[in-house]
Amino acid sequence: MTERQTADQSVERPAPGQVGIVLVSHSAAVASAVAELARGLAGGGRLAPVAPAGGTPDGELGTSSELIADAAKAVDGGAGVALLVDLGSAVLTVKALLAEGDELPDGARLVDAPFLEGAVAALVTASAGGDLDAVTAAASEAYGYRKE
Repeated sequence: MTERQTADQSVERPAPGQVGIVLVSHSAAVASAVAELARGLAGGGRLAPVAPAGGTPDGELGTSSELIADAAKAVDGGAGVALLVDLGSAVLTVKALLAEGDELPDGARLVDAPFLEGAVAALVTASAGGDLDAVTAAASEAYGYRKE
């Protein structure tokens, strides 16, 4: 088992009706770190499930349809799964999985959002009980966060 696969074993069980979140990165370390940071910043209480899906099954840089699909199934509580991605081929991999139609849970959605800020916003909103539309909107609105 790779480090990424071991980390996924600790994914919270989704509450029924809660949106799950998958963080897709070319790097297992980046996906796991963003998940950890989002959990830490989201505050206390019952957090929505968030799973990293980074790298390849052999621990290399890249993306893996298998790891993404497994992570999506692990966080699926029946209310949809928001998939946030880091870069180009991660977008293409998720789009291909969505087009296939049978690899991801019903209601899985690619979210156009900045990876880190979007992950935090998505987790906070999902943990507060937001539906998939609200989670998607919150993550996408993170593009507007100004740092100046």
